[in-house]
Amino acid sequence: MELRLFEQADVDSLACLLEEMQTYYGVFCPPREAVASGILNRPAGSEILVAVSDRVVGFAAFAAIYPGPGLQPGFFLKEFYVSETERGKNVGTSLMKRLAELAVERGLGRIDWTAALSNAKLLKLYDRLGGDRKEDRIFYRLDGDKLKALAGS
Repeated sequence: MELRLFEQADVDSLACLLEEMQTYYGVFCPPREAVASGILNRPAGSEILVAVSDRVVGFAAFAAIYPGPGLQPGFFLKEFYVSETERGKNVGTSLMKRLAELAVERGLGRIDWTAALSNAKLLKLYDRLGGDRKEDRIFYRLDGDKLKALAGS
């Protein structure tokens, strides 16, 4: 398995994995062409680390952020997913280890992320990796009509 930053040649394989992820979470998925376009036209500064065997089998989508504790920069891990067929094979651990290496190589002091409390297996992985749960925080999202309403006010 190879761990590396996304390359344009990965677009179709990553699009398939994103479709699998949307199905896994039971949420809407746009058509394949839109998924591929979203990957290729993602915002500047967002990066994707991929785990590749014969195809992309896992990914971590992240971006550098500032400031954080002690006014230090870090990564925010936005999305993390491993194909159902590859779970239990250390793909997720390897992705998180490589992301930590990238953070250290770039002089960043932390990685922040969120996780659904209902995903016990994922929480166990994050606990095993040494992540500290920050239960004094709450995750908010502003989107859709509410985002447009605030922007228009």
